[in-house]
Parts: sequence; structure tokens; C-alpha cells
Amino acid sequence: MDPTEVLGVSQDAGEEEIRTAYVRKVKEHPPDRSPEEFERIRDAYASLRDPRRRMRDRLVSVDPFAPLPSVIELPPRPRRFAGPQPWLKVLEVPKGK
Repeated sequence: MDPTEVLGVSQDAGEEEIRTAYVRKVKEHPPDRSPEEFERIRDAYASLRDPRRRMRDRLVSVDPFAPLPSVIELPPRPRRFAGPQPWLKVLEVPKGK
């Protein structure tokens, strides 16, 4: 499960918001009553607190086979036909030599 869903915060939550959500969740699920839920909350907080781990988890959660939206939204390239004139000029033999 996504750490942001466990703590109930958004993807771009700040440090203070993450800490507040962690404290609130720990009060709801103390370790002596629900140890499994407490472990999930603790792991989610550790993941979101560390910037490197947060970035790694965000990259791992991305589907590698999903199409890139920037590629799909590009309009098709117009095809231009230059015509035979440029090629003929290259192939012409100068007269008089």
C-alpha cells in the first residue's frame, strides 16, 4: 500500500503535515493494541520522512509500461515534400567543362 494512503496525506505533503498525520495515526492505533497497523504506519512515516527514500518509492510505484502522456498528446508531424528540384541541381553537370 502507498505510504501516503496509510498516513492519509497527499503526494506533495510537507514535513509538518506528514509528522502531524503520523502522530494522529499512532494515537489511533497504538503499538500495544494493533502492532501490525502500527508497523505499517511506522514504515510509511519512515518512507515519507526521508527525501531519498520518498523519491525512490515514488519512482517504483510508476508503471513502466504506461504510455507517456507527452508523446501521445503531440500533434502529428507535417510531411513536407521538397520536390525534385533540389535533387536535380545536385545531379546537374556544369556545361562547358
